[in-house]
Amino acid sequence: MKRTIKVMAMATFVFVAMGFSSLQAKEAKIKVNGVCGMCKTKIEKAAKSVKGVKTAVWNKENQTLTLNFNEKLTDIKTISQAIAKTGYDAGEIKADKEARAKLPGCCKGEGHHHNGTDKGCEK
Repeated sequence: MKRTIKVMAMATFVFVAMGFSSLQAKEAKIKVNGVCGMCKTKIEKAAKSVKGVKTAVWNKENQTLTLNFNEKLTDIKTISQAIAKTGYDAGEIKADKEARAKLPGCCKGEGHHHNGTDKGCEK
């Protein structure tokens, strides 16, 4: 009987905690321009490096990054700044010029073509 009460109390605590954490989660979309699979990897990695970001999925077709994050830990501006530091414009935040210069040509849209592996670009 005591064991059943303990199990029920723990289960209640878990459900309540899950409910509160979902209240803090926010979904948002921001425009991030990219070209290839390497861009996708860099953009998503930069977004996920921000504390509080749960998921980040970039869509090449519509140039949109879909985010799920904890509003109490971060915000769109902070996430956009992290992406901009890797060389990509993110929402209203412009790409860091030095980081942008270091991107492969295809990631900058300079007429290079992708080598088909989503690993990098070639001239």
